[in-house]
Amino acid sequence: METITPPPYATETGNFFTWMGTDGICRTITKPAAEIDLESAVENSNIVTALYKNKKFPLLVDSRNIRSMTKEARRHFSTNGRDTKITSMAILVKSPLSRVIGNFFMGINKPQVPTRLFDSESEAAQWLKQYL
Repeated sequence: METITPPPYATETGNFFTWMGTDGICRTITKPAAEIDLESAVENSNIVTALYKNKKFPLLVDSRNIRSMTKEARRHFSTNGRDTKITSMAILVKSPLSRVIGNFFMGINKPQVPTRLFDSESEAAQWLKQYL
């Protein structure tokens, strides 16, 4: 499994590292054994939204370290019913089971932006580039 290392300028919260890549793709990585609740989800979304004032951009989420996520946090991350600057979302998963869970999440919450699951950061970034 490839590891994504946040740069020194990444914004750190209790559960995430988030930054804008030089390629115009926002990246957010969950910390090891992250337990994501609604408060944590909103905090990270606010950081993502603050990255550019008047520009929309794709988001790459490395979810491979998540231990748990509440239903409210999943609903929030679906972007439904709220303003977002995200044009698309690629989510990195670590196993066939997490892929099944991710597809189930997307089936229930139906994100309002194009969203796909990936095993590789490079494949995810390549797919996201069409939404720059």
